[in-house]
Amino acid sequence: MAEIALDKVQRIDVKPPSLGTDKLIYPVLGFLTVFFVLPIAWFFIKSALDFDGNFAVMLYETFTSPMFITVAWKTVWISLVVTLLALLAAYPVAFTLTQIRSFKFTLVVICVVVPYFTSIIVRTYSWMIILGTKGVLNKFLISIGLIDTPLNLMYNMTGVVIGMTYVLLPYFVLTLFATMKGIDTRLLQAAHSMGASRIHAFRKIFFPLSMPGVISGFLIVYILAIGFFITPALMGGPNDVMMAMLIQRNIEVTMNWPLACALSLFLLVITLVIYAVYCRYTDLDKMLGKS
Repeated sequence: MAEIALDKVQRIDVKPPSLGTDKLIYPVLGFLTVFFVLPIAWFFIKSALDFDGNFAVMLYETFTSPMFITVAWKTVWISLVVTLLALLAAYPVAFTLTQIRSFKFTLVVICVVVPYFTSIIVRTYSWMIILGTKGVLNKFLISIGLIDTPLNLMYNMTGVVIGMTYVLLPYFVLTLFATMKGIDTRLLQAAHSMGASRIHAFRKIFFPLSMPGVISGFLIVYILAIGFFITPALMGGPNDVMMAMLIQRNIEVTMNWPLACALSLFLLVITLVIYAVYCRYTDLDKMLGKS
């Protein structure tokens, strides 16, 4: 009888009292509508109304023009290269964070987080000092005899890729570490006890379990990269114009708002598509603390 009573007690579904938190979503939605949705909608509507001609035709001509295709392809390509390099650099760092403790862990976290909270302009100028023709790197390579003339690492795609990768690296490291921290290390211990080598256990167990973090970090960094402006503007050359830079020029220099609207629409669509993929392959409920 005692066991039956205990079983009934265990089956009782106790629901916590409702605090009315569901209603808090309405102020949040109102805030996003007023300060995010309406300004974007106003920008597109005003650009369409101010355009002297058929706005749809202008969009078609813009999206099929050689200039747009070149800039769009360069933006997509540079963002992809930066994201892949950030993945290659972030994965070992995040994995190391899961293996170390105490002082070493704190030191690595500081090295990752401090640049994250430092101004992007400061970090970009730091790399300009390092990569310049008379910068730290070229002087060091010349002093040890590896090169005779300075390497051209600035005001080209090389400088843009290096600068953007460094700026976006913390996002990838923190995303990967959050996923790797949740991997049960007992699975690796069990694999070792059954004769699997460290490399084999990592390849068959740890890496597949870390793929959600890889996918999430990849999409987050790529979304940020396609809309990047400061680093490409400072470290890139005239042939390394990205979409955000072109939008800025059409708004502040040529005052061509309709063209800037068309380019912004392209970035918005690409971002929404990538975000849809992000939601599809990421467990948002777990990230939000839901069961």
